[in-house]
Amino acid sequence: MSEANECLFCKIIAGEIPSNTVFEDDSTIAFSDIHPKAKVHVLIVPKKHYATVAELAQRDPSELSHMVGIAKSIADKEFHGAYRLIFNTGEDAGQSVFHVHAHVLTGEVLAE
Repeated sequence: MSEANECLFCKIIAGEIPSNTVFEDDSTIAFSDIHPKAKVHVLIVPKKHYATVAELAQRDPSELSHMVGIAKSIADKEFHGAYRLIFNTGEDAGQSVFHVHAHVLTGEVLAE
């Protein structure tokens, strides 16, 4: 079985695992993080499997730009446009699912 077939986020995208979806289009899905670190904590995930943000930037920079636009839209709706956008890249940086995803933290004033 391929890495993408075993991927947690690929299973969410395929509808095999339920999620609280807050945005979806043809290329991207966004859903609530199950372990939120802020009042609003959303993961933005491209539907096509890329392991890291560096791989995504190299292979599909327009999707990366699209993800940033989705983050802004979520923050505009949830908290007057202020947000933190985080990509963890590599296990030692906290990446636990190796399908690129952006963490959008918003909904409240965030400490440094």
